[in-house]
Order: sequence, then C-alpha cells, then structure tokens
Amino acid sequence: MLTRLLPAVLAACLFGTAALAQTAPPTRIRGTIASVEGQTMTVATREGPKVDITLNDPLTVSTVKKVDLASIGAGAYVGIATRTAANGEQQALEVLVFPEAMRGVGEGNYPWDLEPGSMMTNGTVTGTVQAASGHELTLSFKGNTGKIVVPPGAPVVTFAPAERADLKPGAPVMFGATKNAEGKLAASRVTVGKDGVAPPM
Repeated sequence: MLTRLLPAVLAACLFGTAALAQTAPPTRIRGTIASVEGQTMTVATREGPKVDITLNDPLTVSTVKKVDLASIGAGAYVGIATRTAANGEQQALEVLVFPEAMRGVGEGNYPWDLEPGSMMTNGTVTGTVQAASGHELTLSFKGNTGKIVVPPGAPVVTFAPAERADLKPGAPVMFGATKNAEGKLAASRVTVGKDGVAPPM
C-alpha cells in the first residue's frame, strides 16, 4: 500500500494539491529536527528560528536515496533546481529522479526557493552529453526544451519510503506545511534524511 501511495503523497508534499493551489500554497520548511514530542515536531529551520509543526494523523514519511548520475538516460523524468552561472548556463543545484508513477508532476520551469534566484525545471530527459563543466542534460517540458549542466558534486537522488520512527532529533527534513483550523502549521507528509543522505530540494 505504501508503495502505491508514495508517488501521490510526495507530489503533494513538493508541489501542493490542486485544492491547496486554489487557497494558499504550503510553506516549505527546510531544516533539522530539534525534537519530536507527541504530535509536535520542532524544526530548527535553515533560516535560524525554530518552528513547531503539528504532525497530522495519518502521517506519511518519505526519504531520499542517492542515484548514479550516469544512470539517468533519455526518457527519465526529473526535477532539477538550478542557478544561472556567470557564463549564462543553467547549473544544477540538485537533481531529483522521479519514480515512473510520478511522471508529469510539476512539469515546467518556474521559480524555486532553494536559494535566491533559483529555478526548478521538471521535464523528460531527451539527451545527455559530457560537457566541460559537468554532465549536460537536455530536458523537454510543455513544448519547450532546456539544457542544464550538472556539475560534479551536485546531489542526485530519488524518493524512497521511510517511517515515522525516522523523525529523530538531528535529522534533516524538507516538507510543506499549512495552517490548520487553530492557526498552527501542520504537515501530513515529511521528507527526512537518513543514512547520511539529506533531502536536497
């Protein structure tokens, strides 16, 4: 059951559902777990302040695992956060290889908040070549194409299932949270790092 549900819940975690899009977009939380007590998880955010998150029931927990960049071939569906280099090329900050069941999720090119000025491109890989500054991927999305250079050292990951027990102090997390009826930030899905691999999104 978890395997069947994972693509849908991860899509909601990263990009929001249609219902959320019609109201308020989720707040992306990135940071490190400070504590978990009952239904409350406290996160030390990357910006500095700690925030309390109500963990909804049921709660879905996922993680990420490393993928060999060389294994990404034509036809793979990926999401790549990028920055614009001094020479104008798009350089990857991270690469997420989507499971096949998530093909089409968030397709397009749009602003992302991984760092100031970053963008996210979700699309199908149509070509791969070795470039001077890294591995160049050509992506096709919504009738457009774009070239992105993945420099050495850029994280390349895919999703994998995890458990609530993986939400431990010190673990890195990334997820979307929305305000509940009490006005508190709450989450139904959390992506947590484990085995030394942190969510790079």
